[in-house]
Amino acid sequence: MSTEDGRRGPVGWRAAMEAALYGPGGFYVRPGGPGPAGHFRTSVHASPLYARAVARLLCRVDGQLGRPDRLDLVDIGAGRGELLAGVLAALPQETAARVRPYAVEKAGRPAGLDPRITWAAEPPRGAVGLLFANEWLDNVPLDVAEDGRYVLVGPDGAETPGGPVDGADRDWLARWWPGPGRAEIGRPRDEAWAAAVATLDRGLAVAVDYAHTRAGRPPHGTLAGFREGRQVPPVPDGGCDVTAHVALDSCAGPGAVLLTQREALAALGVSGARPPLALASSDPAAYVRALAAAGEAAELTARGGLGDFGWLVQPVGVEAWPQA
Repeated sequence: MSTEDGRRGPVGWRAAMEAALYGPGGFYVRPGGPGPAGHFRTSVHASPLYARAVARLLCRVDGQLGRPDRLDLVDIGAGRGELLAGVLAALPQETAARVRPYAVEKAGRPAGLDPRITWAAEPPRGAVGLLFANEWLDNVPLDVAEDGRYVLVGPDGAETPGGPVDGADRDWLARWWPGPGRAEIGRPRDEAWAAAVATLDRGLAVAVDYAHTRAGRPPHGTLAGFREGRQVPPVPDGGCDVTAHVALDSCAGPGAVLLTQREALAALGVSGARPPLALASSDPAAYVRALAAAGEAAELTARGGLGDFGWLVQPVGVEAWPQA
């Protein structure tokens, strides 16, 4: 059995994910596709409150940096540029005039994107500002192990045991995911995040994702597929997203802070509290708007949902969590 790009037989999950997501005709790079928004709902798509919160964070970083003439905003795994567009719309005019927005994405530039946004395959080096990666690391391909052996997978999703895990992968498992059972070897994600942070001269790097830490690794792993809003088996044939939760604690560098999305957004002014009933009498239209915003905020911060996402906040020459 072979795939469209000529792979034959079972291979490691890392190679299978790379081909299925980013190879010729891959899920994320095929031209004319709907992009991630057509298949799953992220915080970016759930509410404009999310982009406004990122805009507030950028303004805090700007203050920490002394309001430089050029303020970089780098969105890694930018999809179709939705987050950048929302942040630019939410920024004060003076700040927006200094922002240099970069969308880092392997897919081609979408039609109609704001011309201020630079579309690139790699983050710019020497950036000063905010580097933000929303649900990027969960799509960085990785290998899967079970009871100390690599798991191989065919184009139809059928798995077979491979050889013993060795070298740097074995060392990573011993430190970050010890014990028997099934594990997802997060070393490529550690390296990808470190490389992204290294492009930042000064500022803040933030990764937001489905996450777990060493104290609570899932015993059966998290590998899954998504297509058209539904979870499906993770078949690496290019027809669905293939993703796994992120060991954010292993990615964290010196001085990093780990937060839940609920904690991070609360600190950035996103609240699911209902507006006072008195507002319904004094200004009914404002009450309806505030009630809708509270519902969107509740979705972004919900326990058991988006609110449980992890935020890895990595400072580079600024405070780990810039204050208002």
